[in-house]
Amino acid sequence: MRVIALGDLHANFPLLWRILRREGLADEGFRPTEALRSGRVRLVLLGDLVHPKTPGDYARLTGLEAYDPEDPFHLRLAAGAQIRELFRLKAFQEEAGDHVTILLGNHEAALLEGSPILGNRHLKHLEFHPEHGGKALPEALRSWMASFPKELVLKGVHFAHVGPVPWLQEYDDLFYAQNEAKTWWFLTPEYVERMGYRYGVYGHTPMPDGILLKDRFALIDALDLGEYLALDLEADPPRPEVRRLHG
Repeated sequence: MRVIALGDLHANFPLLWRILRREGLADEGFRPTEALRSGRVRLVLLGDLVHPKTPGDYARLTGLEAYDPEDPFHLRLAAGAQIRELFRLKAFQEEAGDHVTILLGNHEAALLEGSPILGNRHLKHLEFHPEHGGKALPEALRSWMASFPKELVLKGVHFAHVGPVPWLQEYDDLFYAQNEAKTWWFLTPEYVERMGYRYGVYGHTPMPDGILLKDRFALIDALDLGEYLALDLEADPPRPEVRRLHG
């Protein structure tokens, strides 16, 4: 079984569709190909579908010359652009059946709960908060996101947004109060083996130099570089291969 795994998307939907077309998983009409529908290939998205990372990313998403994260008009444009693409991805997954898995990231969890309001040194993600001038996520998309699993195991290979242990898949106050979500991979990498997985594939921690391949796991939050992962699950180890979309 071949698996294509993508790290944190953060609303870079054009890149997603370019990768899926390159891999022969989506056609020009944004529909799954026979290779995906038949299960010859599986697709795994590691979560964090929403919330562009920087004002520049928001500007590209909305078509604005400069994005103001406190302007209600800009917020509603950003929400609307993501809602349109999320509905497109939802339809794609539904047509592909069980051969596409989208995992629950902490950004989806925060969106569904309404808190915490996430952000970074550039901005706060307010576009789905009507109380701040944004636009509410439609109920159909809320229900869809609420159905996302937190983890997936295929032939002993573990996929999750953050890491291999259960507490790294609970996006509660403790998750945000401590830094283990970003440090487990070098402080306690033995977690993967202790949990009984032969390999693990994780996101959440940005990899500015590209996907990190270790003996027992891969950290693949590197879509900023156009990088994603292909695996052969029939092999042992599962032959992780870093692929990069150029141009």
